[in-house]
Amino acid sequence: MHESILIIDFGSQFTQLIARRVRELNVYCEIHPYNHLPEIHSGVKGIILSGGPASVREENAPAVDTKSLRGRFPVLGVCYGAQLMALQGGGKVQPSKTREYGRAMLTVKERSDVFMDHIADESQVWMSHSDSITEVPDTFRVIASTHDVRVAAYHVQGENTYGLQFHPEVVHSVEGKSFLKNFVYNVCGCTGDWTPGSFIDETVEALKNQLGDDQVILGLSGGVDSGVAAMLLHKAIGKNLHCVFVNNGLLRKNEYEQVLDTYQHFGLNIHGVDASREFYSELKGVSDPEQKRKIIGRVFIETFDRKAHEIEDVKWLAQGTIYPDVIESVSVKGPSATIKSHHNVGGLPEKMKLKVVEPLRSLFKDEVRLVGKALGMPAGLLNRHPFPGPGLGIRILGDITEDKVRIIQEVDAIYIDGLIQHGLYDKVWQAGSIFLPVNSVGVMGDERTYEHVVALRAVSSTDGMTADWCHLPYEFLGKISNEIINKVKGVNRVVYDISSKPPATIEWE
Repeated sequence: MHESILIIDFGSQFTQLIARRVRELNVYCEIHPYNHLPEIHSGVKGIILSGGPASVREENAPAVDTKSLRGRFPVLGVCYGAQLMALQGGGKVQPSKTREYGRAMLTVKERSDVFMDHIADESQVWMSHSDSITEVPDTFRVIASTHDVRVAAYHVQGENTYGLQFHPEVVHSVEGKSFLKNFVYNVCGCTGDWTPGSFIDETVEALKNQLGDDQVILGLSGGVDSGVAAMLLHKAIGKNLHCVFVNNGLLRKNEYEQVLDTYQHFGLNIHGVDASREFYSELKGVSDPEQKRKIIGRVFIETFDRKAHEIEDVKWLAQGTIYPDVIESVSVKGPSATIKSHHNVGGLPEKMKLKVVEPLRSLFKDEVRLVGKALGMPAGLLNRHPFPGPGLGIRILGDITEDKVRIIQEVDAIYIDGLIQHGLYDKVWQAGSIFLPVNSVGVMGDERTYEHVVALRAVSSTDGMTADWCHLPYEFLGKISNEIINKVKGVNRVVYDISSKPPATIEWE
């Protein structure tokens, strides 16, 4: 059993970021909502109480009994978590006279504390709070302050218990990672045994024990998650893994052939199913985005189901579920509002009566890539931009035809190849092309044209929850626009999307 840190979530938008920062220190951690806490096992070396949007002064504010945790485990409270410990310990929390949102300068008051190891006397931190701790209990010692907040950090005497009013997990807290490192290593005594190599060895062994000689089927998408899951399963059970790659006719140019070739090269037992004609037939005349998504999902399931029945004695369905999916299914606030439905194989297990195996369910996306790298997968595959499950079906606004698919495939190939050739691809989190349901007047030679308009999209992000549009060089955009108009028959105008998320979404549908 790995040493681990338990994060108790009070609903902060930064909670996943705390977990990612701890894992970057090679220490395993899990997030659990304050109202769904597990039995705390012997491998837990410390506990972090997250921030949250509520006030600890409110009636029925989110809470756990922090006194029952202190002393038994090293505890670090962050923002709301720090205020909760102070309040339950007999201190006072009141509305801030000066609200601190954003950058502040932290001054260390207690240099000898191990929690302050290698921390500068003054450093920039990130604040986000409307309450402040105005009085600390007798055993709480203030170890850092800012200009406006006296209790910016505290240590409970005689305990490995600490509180921070600021957020060490965000990049704006310059030495935030050092604070977390000091807690995890100096206070909790962790050694850092959570590595991609150890994950692979333990997961492969666990998969062998779980699956034995059973047959397993996996829907390969060509993306990072399903690819790494397939490689782990292949390492564990070899030819007993059957990967099915469905061509829905809405993939990038030549992607169907490239994915089949790539994974066959890895030795995977892969079955390609070209169902593009069936998808086009079912989508004919359909313009509503949600209806398109549901049709694509349904036809995928039907196609996958037919192929699965051709394989004898299949008992397991493998999925590329990752840790954020698991966390969000038991979030503090419950399921988020549906902005758009997601294309996945969620309907398959019940329909096919298969057991589900999810080898990546404990990993964040960046960790999936690290595991893939350790498995020997090429960087070009691991660092691919995210691509939506419905593919070009939601990048073609309005109804879908084969000609529109051809046009946007050609446009997208020119755009993505251009990003790669100009060294911009890895600086962009996701890029894609959108076919707009409008025609535009143009002039080619001496003739008037009335042809299609396409939009180019490129965003920077860490997890897709928020995103900013990329400021690609004008020279590059001009070159790509010119190449698209000259080479793609049917397009006479190219526009660039400069909307951020929120309020826009990354995809247009």
